[in-house]
Order: sequence, then structure tokens, then C-alpha cells
Amino acid sequence: MLAPGYVSARAQNDNGAKQDMKQAGRDTKDGAKDAGNGVKKGSKNAYHSSKKDTKKAWGKSKNTTKGAVKGAKKGAKEPQ
Repeated sequence: MLAPGYVSARAQNDNGAKQDMKQAGRDTKDGAKDAGNGVKKGSKNAYHSSKKDTKKAWGKSKNTTKGAVKGAKKGAKEPQ
């Protein structure tokens, strides 16, 4: 009579361990998804910020270049 009870208890423990492993796998999968989403969001923000900063720098360079050209023309007309 001890053997059937032992087998039943052991099978129950094995199922519990099996469920724990399945849950650990789900938790790992969910964690990986969360990490991937964070990277995606961060990359998207960095891209848009970089794009805006590039346009701003281009505009400033353009204006500075125009000023330098005007200054050079003026300097060329006026002898020292």
C-alpha cells in the first residue's frame, strides 16, 4: 500500500516542477519582449532627436556660410 501513495505523490511533485519550468520559460520570454520594446522605443526617440538636431545644425551652418561669403565679398571690395 505504500507504493501507490508514493508514486502518486511523486507524480504530483514532478508536475509541479514541470509547471515551474514552464512558468520560468514564459517569464523569460516576457522579459525578452519587454527588453526588445524598450530598445525599439529608445532607438526611435534617438532617431527623431538626431534628425531634428541635424536639421538645426544644417540651418546654422547655412546661415554662417552665407555670412562668411558676404563678409568676404565686402572685404574684397574694400582695400586695406
